[in-house]
Amino acid sequence: MTDKPVADMSFEDAMAELERVVSQLEGSKVALEDSIALYERGEELKKHCEAKLKSAEEKVAQITLGSDGQPSGTKPVESL
Repeated sequence: MTDKPVADMSFEDAMAELERVVSQLEGSKVALEDSIALYERGEELKKHCEAKLKSAEEKVAQITLGSDGQPSGTKPVESL
């Protein structure tokens, strides 16, 4: 677990740390107090990743082609 603020993490870094947190919690060799701190960190990482995905989803656009085969505009992709 790193001390880097979650808000400063990229999606990839947050996911990697979230995977480490889950692995540590599943290993059950963590003291109760540490488990609680890991769980809280995991929740924060999960929310950060969800927000990053939502932001990326909103930026994705479906390109529509006009009758001449050229892009005529974009429209937002429907929510997943």
